[in-house]
Amino acid sequence: MPTGYCVKERKKVEITNPQQVTMKNGRPAIQGTCPDCGTKIFKIGKL
Repeated sequence: MPTGYCVKERKKVEITNPQQVTMKNGRPAIQGTCPDCGTKIFKIGKL
């Protein structure tokens, strides 16, 4: 599981339901949710 930073909780967490997405400029990114609060997490990079 990839990890990301939850802005709401101010800590690193494992991303639940990670999905590979492509940004407008063509760079790969990972989008998912925080397991604790349900906030969207967005991380630049491949899965």
